[in-house]
Amino acid sequence: MKLQDIVFLAMFSVLFSIRIPKLFLVAGILCYILAIPLFSAWIFFTAERLIWYGSVFILASLIIPEKRQCAVKYKSKRR
Repeated sequence: MKLQDIVFLAMFSVLFSIRIPKLFLVAGILCYILAIPLFSAWIFFTAERLIWYGSVFILASLIIPEKRQCAVKYKSKRR
């Protein structure tokens, strides 16, 4: 396991404990942005890993539901 894998697992576990889908999406887009200069510098292994990590973050943002509070209060129909 390389350092980048450990950092990914730490970030994923922190974001998973918070469970905010927008943060997963931001982390995924940042991984994609960080991979672009690595591909242009021919550092393919790390760039490919960042693409995989970005995909996992974006997939997690789609799977984890947003926390919404129910605004409608149900009234009982008892008289």
